[in-house]
Amino acid sequence: MWTIGLTGSIASGKSTVLEMFRDLGVPVFSSDETVHQLYRGEAVAPIEAAFPGTTRAGEVDRTALSRVLRQPGQLQALEAIVHPLVRARVAQFVADAAAKGAALAVVDVPLLFESNHDYGLDRIAVTVASDATIRERALQRPGMSVEKLEAILARQMPDAEKRDRADFIIDTGNGLDAARREVRSIIRKLAGKAADGAH
Repeated sequence: MWTIGLTGSIASGKSTVLEMFRDLGVPVFSSDETVHQLYRGEAVAPIEAAFPGTTRAGEVDRTALSRVLRQPGQLQALEAIVHPLVRARVAQFVADAAAKGAALAVVDVPLLFESNHDYGLDRIAVTVASDATIRERALQRPGMSVEKLEAILARQMPDAEKRDRADFIIDTGNGLDAARREVRSIIRKLAGKAADGAH
């Protein structure tokens, strides 16, 4: 089985591309969805212990948590709690997909390069779009401001470096049909090889 890490800048189309893989029958893992689950489950107690007052009714209060995270060093403390939990879920997902005989599985990790953690994935696919497209999409999101977007982009690896490190580049700025063709091409290349016993 081949595993693909899917990453890319904010608003570059990762969620849309992940759904394309899912729609084409490929098992997919969403780190964002997993964090939402953890914020209602096993991450609640350690987050409350580290950041008192950031949980309500057994769930992480994301608004309260975001206020805390503006303080220096707090984001790293949160990541030290959440990232190992996400990695454990990734490992379980990959094991389950392999056990079910999948030829290909896709893991969406937004900060894959920035986290400096080797997830043991076989290939990396990066979603890209023009700077103007990314800004336009991002600023349409609820609660997003120019200042918040600049802070997020400052934490992310430059797009050019992501492209250099990618095995596959999926451009979402040319419309959904073009992106879907690129996704199908990746599936053909890798699932075909897996079926031939190349991996």
